[in-house]
Amino acid sequence: MFNRTFAYTETAKQTVSVATQREPFLVIEDVSKVYPTSKGPYTVLDGVNLTVAEGEFICVIGHSGCGKSTLLNMVAGFNHPTSGEVRLGSKPITKPGPDRMVVFQNYALLPWRTAFENVYLAVNAVHPNKPQAEKRAIVREHLAMVGLSEAADKKPPQLSGGMKQRVSIARALAIRPQVLILDEPFGALDAITKEELQEELLKIWNDHRCTVLMITHDIDEALFLADRLVMMTNGPHAKIGEVMEIPFSRPRDRARIMEDPHYYKLRNYALDFLYHRFAHDE
Repeated sequence: MFNRTFAYTETAKQTVSVATQREPFLVIEDVSKVYPTSKGPYTVLDGVNLTVAEGEFICVIGHSGCGKSTLLNMVAGFNHPTSGEVRLGSKPITKPGPDRMVVFQNYALLPWRTAFENVYLAVNAVHPNKPQAEKRAIVREHLAMVGLSEAADKKPPQLSGGMKQRVSIARALAIRPQVLILDEPFGALDAITKEELQEELLKIWNDHRCTVLMITHDIDEALFLADRLVMMTNGPHAKIGEVMEIPFSRPRDRARIMEDPHYYKLRNYALDFLYHRFAHDE
């Protein structure tokens, strides 16, 4: 039942996983995470295995408490497995590094710094020896990439939620990470802004093809963005229940995808997984 690749339609069955076509890039192997508590050990994750190819876009979905953030924090290096291993390019991940950047839902910007300065701080920290003119050019390029050239001198309190998240994405991408980790980056945004940023994220990803791991609670978002959707079982002792191939060709057009009958079959299957087979007990 567990860790099998799901292909719901004939089209999906004919779609070969990107991860099977190329060499493994990011490997999560037999990962478990156990926290000590006053009532004894609490197992959040239990035997998680996932292999991701370079340039793949992976979305992770599951109920609250299933260990999604814990898993991605281990990829980021903020946390460590109790057992098992997370490897990037064959090297174990033991700490945070500039090869992996995280974009959080709450933006994590310094409110007393301008948008330009928030991005510049990251570039300068990773490339302290680059000439200042080159670092400033990198910042301008990435603010332009997310449509914020004219807001470069504004501070976070002067920016909308969508603009703040654009700054966070520009900051993450400006250091050219190998893996971009997104922890529900659009969860706090209104529906229109969320769709705009999804479109921008896909365009940037199509241009640069860094590997993306993204947590979401939004099935439609996952079906629009991802190559594969990783569906987690409930915690405690959460694991990967199924991995769904998303068969839609790229570049993707939202309206065309939503007219495709396969879209609703995949969507209904994911809904059934989350709200029937692995629904929370009332």
